[in-house]
Amino acid sequence: MDCHIYGVPKLKTIKIYLLSAFFFLSINVHASALPRKPSSSSNSPQINSNSVLVALLDSRYTELAELVEKALLLPTLEDAVGKHNITIFAPRNVALERDIDPEFKRFLLEPGNLRSLQTLLLFHIIPNRIGSGEWPAGLAGDPTHSTLSNDRLSLASKGSGVKTVDVAAVVHPDAVVRPDGVIHGIERLLIPRSVEEDFNRRRSLRSISAVLPEGAPEVDPRTHRLKKSVSVPAGAPPVLPIYDALAPGPSLAPAPAPGPGGPRGHFDGESQVKDFIQTLLHYGGYNELADILVNLTSLATEMGRLVSEGYVLTVLAPNDEAMAKLTTDQLSEPGAPEQIMYYHLVPEYQTEESMYNAVRRFGKVRYDTLRLPHKVMAQEADGSVKFGEADGSAYLFDPDIYTDGRISVQGIDGVLFPPEEKDTEPETKTSRPAKVIITKSRRGKLMEVACRMLGAFGHDSHFTTCQ
Repeated sequence: MDCHIYGVPKLKTIKIYLLSAFFFLSINVHASALPRKPSSSSNSPQINSNSVLVALLDSRYTELAELVEKALLLPTLEDAVGKHNITIFAPRNVALERDIDPEFKRFLLEPGNLRSLQTLLLFHIIPNRIGSGEWPAGLAGDPTHSTLSNDRLSLASKGSGVKTVDVAAVVHPDAVVRPDGVIHGIERLLIPRSVEEDFNRRRSLRSISAVLPEGAPEVDPRTHRLKKSVSVPAGAPPVLPIYDALAPGPSLAPAPAPGPGGPRGHFDGESQVKDFIQTLLHYGGYNELADILVNLTSLATEMGRLVSEGYVLTVLAPNDEAMAKLTTDQLSEPGAPEQIMYYHLVPEYQTEESMYNAVRRFGKVRYDTLRLPHKVMAQEADGSVKFGEADGSAYLFDPDIYTDGRISVQGIDGVLFPPEEKDTEPETKTSRPAKVIITKSRRGKLMEVACRMLGAFGHDSHFTTCQ
């Protein structure tokens, strides 16, 4: 059919059609270049104010809502709500504040355990709408339902009408009801097995790594004094050549002690002695004692052999200030350093607490030493333990410098010496004349009365019996 516009020539009509086609084509090109607004049928669903997620954030379950925000689960829950209805089992705030283990809560809030927190929260959400009227009665049928964490929750109803979710009872059924989901309040937190195993594994590793290889505590449990160890600067040469200066020497003990030890070598005494000497050097203030044990004598080797054979030792360690008071004459005699140190070695395992309790209970306690037969006396003084007597006494100054169960090192502020043995000279006794003791014959009562009567008349001297 021929199309013609009346009153317009045919050539002009063709031009008008061409211009109109070009105009509409340019409009379509510009419209395709403009950005398109997202439609309602896009992949990201729009959450309205009547959603169950909004109700959860504004509900009484503030602790659960806070955990959901910290776990960065809002986008995941929005996608779940956009696809299907959900059922949320919300623990009470008290269950998340006071009933939960504080260590487990710290574990969940650590940044490295974000996946465990997400798994725990998704374990409380079922991608299906289950109202209180749709609860399974008893244990009939399949009571388990899959959760968003790919685990399964069991729903049941007891004879008393109490509804349960796994091991938790429902205390507020249908607490929040919305078109896209429902929230039920439960009494306690639900913990999936995977999160519980992860927590136990992390706790075991943390307890193992928390054991520090240190011999002495940092704080005195009785006086609550902070003890700071002196650190050796990095790159500094060792104070003493401990590992190379140990020389063989005779054993102190005449026979091995009962219990584990002996030739089987259950205890590595040499390593333990090296450790406690190294602790003395790092602790600071006991370099002179370490020098005597390693360089001047062979006591370090002898102590190592004792510990290897099953013995235990307590070292009363004088500090450097006390060792500086020793004179040259006291150390120059042959065997003098060994004898001094033997008097500071107690063949018992004693700590500051055990010695203090002993002197508090018994007053004065005498401990055997390796310098036989001398003993060192301990007593309580000024809330501490005092060793020795009079001017030669020393106080427990740095308790428990090193304690490993076999060797105990207790720092004292003086050098102890055994009481001097007094030379008892025999007393010269002057000879005295012996007295002649004359035994009188025993008189009867009648004879005694007769002698008294004769004495009254002055005739008793005539009778030898009455004299």
